[in-house]
Amino acid sequence: MCGRFTQAQIAELDREVFKLLSLPPVPTRYNIAPSQNAAAVRENPKTGNRNIGPLRWGLIPYWAKDPSIGNRLINARGETLTEKPAFKAAFQHRRCLIPADGFYEWQKIGKRKQPHYIRKADGGVFAFAGLWERWSDQSHEPIETFTIITTQPNTLLAPIHNRMPVILPEARYDEWLDPANHDLDSLQVLLEPYPASEMDAYPVSTFVNSPHNEGPGCVRPVEP
Repeated sequence: MCGRFTQAQIAELDREVFKLLSLPPVPTRYNIAPSQNAAAVRENPKTGNRNIGPLRWGLIPYWAKDPSIGNRLINARGETLTEKPAFKAAFQHRRCLIPADGFYEWQKIGKRKQPHYIRKADGGVFAFAGLWERWSDQSHEPIETFTIITTQPNTLLAPIHNRMPVILPEARYDEWLDPANHDLDSLQVLLEPYPASEMDAYPVSTFVNSPHNEGPGCVRPVEP
């Protein structure tokens, strides 16, 4: 699974890569956790314009009776998106990109778990493949939420964790975000492990274990 990630460089996001008309202020975050807001990129089906704005992490399907279901839907397995009622409609109609510059996974070493920070080898911004939903009922304000799609780990991640988030190549952003694209077979082909040769991973402090902790200390390398 992917349970924490960073958006520390979003203020420097390349608008041309993501085809954004504008880039509003986005908080610098080193330890985004489930139920918290994160910046996401979506395409307007009517205008074709793209915008970046906050969504809450933990997908609440439009048909849900209780919004607490979102706490269990922070990730979606890429292999079964068309089979799961919670994700099928969003996969067809509501795909998004979650810009990030890294994420965390915990490796079990004996009786302890060592957090690792994983990023692109060049340290740049990338994007997770995500799904989003808008949920509301008579007693709640509308809530917009997202989930991060996961896949099998590449050779770098495999010793650390048995899943990894789907990182999309820049050349596939248009295909993924296009609301008119309903070719689910071709979209599912995109949900593969990112090349291990283009990624880097290193151990970090257990400071990151608490979702209340923030700042560069979360990503500072330590001896394993």
